[in-house]
Amino acid sequence: MIKRRPMSLTLRVLLFVSLVIGLGFLLIASLIMRSIEHHFAEQDAGELNAIVHVISAALQQHGADGDFLSAELPALVAGHHGTRFEIRDMNGLLLAPASDDGFATAAALLNPATGVTAATLHVWQQGDQTFRGVVTRVQTGEGLYRVTAAINMGFHLQFLRSFRDSLWLILLVTGVLTLLAAAFAVYQGHLPLRGLIRSMQQIQTSNLDVRIDPQTLPSELRGLANSFNTMLARLQQGFEQLTHFSSDIAHELRTPLTSLMTQIQVTLSKPRDAGTYRELMYSSLEELERLSKMVADMLWLAKSDNQLIQPQLSELNMHDEIQDLFEFFEALAAEKLITLQQQGSVSPLKADRGLLRRALSNLLSNALRYTPAGGYVSVQLSEENGRVLIRVSNPGDDIAPQHLPKLFDRFYRADPARSRQSEGAGLGLAITRSIIHAHGGDIRASSGAGLTCFTITLPAAAAEPHSGQ
Repeated sequence: MIKRRPMSLTLRVLLFVSLVIGLGFLLIASLIMRSIEHHFAEQDAGELNAIVHVISAALQQHGADGDFLSAELPALVAGHHGTRFEIRDMNGLLLAPASDDGFATAAALLNPATGVTAATLHVWQQGDQTFRGVVTRVQTGEGLYRVTAAINMGFHLQFLRSFRDSLWLILLVTGVLTLLAAAFAVYQGHLPLRGLIRSMQQIQTSNLDVRIDPQTLPSELRGLANSFNTMLARLQQGFEQLTHFSSDIAHELRTPLTSLMTQIQVTLSKPRDAGTYRELMYSSLEELERLSKMVADMLWLAKSDNQLIQPQLSELNMHDEIQDLFEFFEALAAEKLITLQQQGSVSPLKADRGLLRRALSNLLSNALRYTPAGGYVSVQLSEENGRVLIRVSNPGDDIAPQHLPKLFDRFYRADPARSRQSEGAGLGLAITRSIIHAHGGDIRASSGAGLTCFTITLPAAAAEPHSGQ
């Protein structure tokens, strides 16, 4: 099924404006036409009231005098254009004037009214003519008469038709001009948006540090500009991390590969004894193990980034877990004359035992690596505001403040000169952060006064695990 393209903003606005204008013009035209029709009805009611008044006066004065009603009365009402009238007695006898059967038939069907107003008038069709009239009763000393007076509406209807045509033409032209003005207004209103689009199109990977100034935009677009700047900042950070990551991984892989190639080339340059070949194989195996571990760590981080690492929570006694890790590192600590210390206690913690041990092992390994001989590595447990805090600290050279936020980046080392001296590939702290984030916690580093400390914060109660950094 073909997906329909969304309607453009300009077309949306113009359709809405067209609908509003059309409904508005229909209402205006209806009100104008009703007002004019009501005006004509009031006008006709005034004329018919005058005619009825003349006829009533004549009947009061002359009664049913046929000669007067037929000869002189029409002249009295001749000043009213297009009028028709007839007078009958209560027996239905036509007294004046002589009328065609169609008018008499139509008038006979009307009910008499008590007064002549626009509300009491009747409209009827006689052939190709339309009349508006009224039927009244006139009481005299001689008896009761039925008087029908009407006005031919032909002039009114012709004017209304002509006026309606002119009105619709005026409204149509006005509507078209209004839509053109609205289209131009929308076009002008979108100028800042088109400028914003041009600014966005000019941003390339080579100038991701460019930002759009929201103050130069209308208030409606400032939120969009701020969101775009925020997204651009994240993209810049991600792009820089990816660039550094590609460079670092190439550097990390090149070193062991170069070492392997050099050793093999030197060994193969001339015949060697079996012992030499055996030493070469052991040395190559160490480099290959290092490469294998690096690739495994990178795959684990890739899974974590894609939320494929789901912690299996269980209740852990952190005091016992720390003691088990101390036993594992005891030999290495004794070799370097380093003391392992544990302080404080916390309530049982819900966490993945394997993942949490891996995170703490990475911190302890780093601490032992950079602690001078005769020093100590301390693990302190505490609880604050429903959170469990695990602090791993050790004495040593201070880490510069600008390096602290980057310690958890992949392949990052605060002291590049020492990078080759360490066995790690610079992925341990990145893995540690991923594990802590997967448990809904956080980790931060601090360094000063000859003491470096990594603080892990985890929820004390069971939390919904989530993967990713």
